[in-house]
Amino acid sequence: MYRKSFYVTTPVYYVNDVPHIGHSYTTIAADVLTRYHKLCGQDTFFLTGTDEHGTKIQQMAEKKNKSPKEFCDEVAEKFKVAWRNLNIKYDNFIRTTNPRHEDAVKEVLQKLYDDGYIYKGKYEALYCVGCEQFKMKGDLVGGRCPDHKTEPEKRSEECYLFKLSSFQDRLYKLIKSDKFKIMPKERKNEVLSFIENEGLQDVSISRDKAKVYWGIPLPFDTSHTTYVWVDAFLNYLTGLGWPQDKNNFEKFWPPTVQLMAKDILRVHATIWVSILMALGIELPQMYFIHGYFTVNGQKMSKSLGNVIDPVALSEKYGADVIRYFMLSEFPFGTDGDFSIKRLEETYNSDLANDFGNLLHRTIPMMDKYCDGVVPEPKKEDLIDEDLKKIAQAVVDSLAGLYEELKFRDILADIWRLVRRTNKYIDEAAPWAFFKEGNDERLSTVMYNILESIRIITILTYPFMPETSQKIWEQLGITESLVSQRIPEDVGWGGLKVGTKIKKGEPLFPRIDLNKNNA
Repeated sequence: MYRKSFYVTTPVYYVNDVPHIGHSYTTIAADVLTRYHKLCGQDTFFLTGTDEHGTKIQQMAEKKNKSPKEFCDEVAEKFKVAWRNLNIKYDNFIRTTNPRHEDAVKEVLQKLYDDGYIYKGKYEALYCVGCEQFKMKGDLVGGRCPDHKTEPEKRSEECYLFKLSSFQDRLYKLIKSDKFKIMPKERKNEVLSFIENEGLQDVSISRDKAKVYWGIPLPFDTSHTTYVWVDAFLNYLTGLGWPQDKNNFEKFWPPTVQLMAKDILRVHATIWVSILMALGIELPQMYFIHGYFTVNGQKMSKSLGNVIDPVALSEKYGADVIRYFMLSEFPFGTDGDFSIKRLEETYNSDLANDFGNLLHRTIPMMDKYCDGVVPEPKKEDLIDEDLKKIAQAVVDSLAGLYEELKFRDILADIWRLVRRTNKYIDEAAPWAFFKEGNDERLSTVMYNILESIRIITILTYPFMPETSQKIWEQLGITESLVSQRIPEDVGWGGLKVGTKIKKGEPLFPRIDLNKNNA
């Protein structure tokens, strides 16, 4: 169903250490979706931020002889720096230590307590400190957390519990029927299987303040602090200004898509959704669960120390290169291994050879053959029609592929047009018409090359905004790139005759793979 608004969220990232490319993967995807939906004329809201309470933050701050808030301030800023370096334009960067967020959390907890969804009891379970999650025996491999390679602690303590079990049947039916949609399908089946085999148990939502002081105190018992996950979930509401900003909430809620990695799917699909049902708030339209980037076959993890710094990557290769590579390398929703070698190979083949070379060979021809001015197309033949058909087919495929978050397929389709345009130049051979003095055919060929580049530029903008803007300026188009609309502005024939082309610097100088010191 078409909505006038588009609301996308990433998880709030835990600030026990600096950002890595796993965080970047989710956030780049959210940025691409936001930019695309803006091109479609929708009002958009993109929320990201940091999760700043809990045991690990408390311990890390103590280890560094800093207050927890001071520690959080420093790391949260590093996330903002990373997103600036990757040209990520969010609408709000929510921090769970924001006083308005904390007040809203207390308000929610009080309501849930008053409505009978929270009660005092005792909770006994296995707990992984690294994940800050309770674990089932079936989650473990050889008795250890598969992500952190540590044995979980056996915990038994007095706490307040949320009546998660009371939502089991309703939640199961919603997921099964896709009224609450989880994609890809295997992740939906994973949650259904968990509910069928393990069932939902009431879950602890508090910790003894004497043990975990760095958290939001429960409003009805200040000797307990809020379990970090419950606090973090509510950012999706408070990031819109809820409950104070009713207009913004009504405009954008519910989330169109919530992005996350598979390690946090279960708590999102059970606890978060059940809290919303308890509050009587409409559920998100869709979760999309992406895979991991691995390094040497292992999941990237701060705890394992095998992270890759997105700031260093973007400084070396440029933001657009990282954005393109991360979403083109493997399907969004599956795992894939990260390698500098593959990044540089992709850079040379897709960006330098295909995309950059297309512009690099076209602009000099325009200067030589047309005095740098877009000519009027006059006489066409079958290869012109073929180029137009491929361009239209790529445009027609966009909506469906974006709806299913098939970023790799979207880029593959766009690159089909990039490569076809390069081939068109070879087949049409404008240099031959220039030598013959065949102005009618020359004008048509040069117009078609430029028009294909114009369409490609709009289509690549969500993925590579800086590169697309540079190309747009070289095409000499006065209308703002971000003001273009899909599908109307990507129909053939949008480039105005008489536009003055402007020569620019090469977009993607080739990398000498033999001198790779990465």
